[in-house]
Amino acid sequence: MQRLIQMVMLFCLMGGPALAQDDAVQDLPPSFAASAPDWTGRYAGIQLGYGDVSNGDSGSVGGVHLGYNHDFGTFVLGGELDYDIANIDIGPGTTIDSIKRFKLRAGYDFGRALGYVTAGVAEADGTSGDDSGPVYGIGFAYELDSGVTFGAEVLRQEFDGLAGPATETDTTTITVRGGIRF
Repeated sequence: MQRLIQMVMLFCLMGGPALAQDDAVQDLPPSFAASAPDWTGRYAGIQLGYGDVSNGDSGSVGGVHLGYNHDFGTFVLGGELDYDIANIDIGPGTTIDSIKRFKLRAGYDFGRALGYVTAGVAEADGTSGDDSGPVYGIGFAYELDSGVTFGAEVLRQEFDGLAGPATETDTTTITVRGGIRF
């Protein structure tokens, strides 16, 4: 799974922009090109999904996110805060109860669609304590109409002390996201 995420992230950073040349956007019908959003601005929304732990345990996640993007034409940079309430088993009698994240995002503007990679820091609170570690992943957003978006995100969080001292608890979360750009 980690290898797949790394390959997709590499594609987004290196190969994706080469496949979507500016000439291709200029060849689109005027009505489609006119409706392509500028991704600059604030956004907020909700997410709901699933969390899987490296030891085979799993559970649900759901929460809210708030962020800001700046659209440089075909390249978009931004930052995001998100908070998930979680119910992810990580061992006998031990769960992850919540995850907070601060992430930076870099993406490619495909018009109504935005593909991006993200990385930052995550903090998980669990029944046996809390821990922080790196988070990284990929995602996409699609604007339906006048700022309403939907998308998905796959994130990998690496924690070392949630299930006991020096116990690695890597989690992968997959969420469906909805939001509003304002």
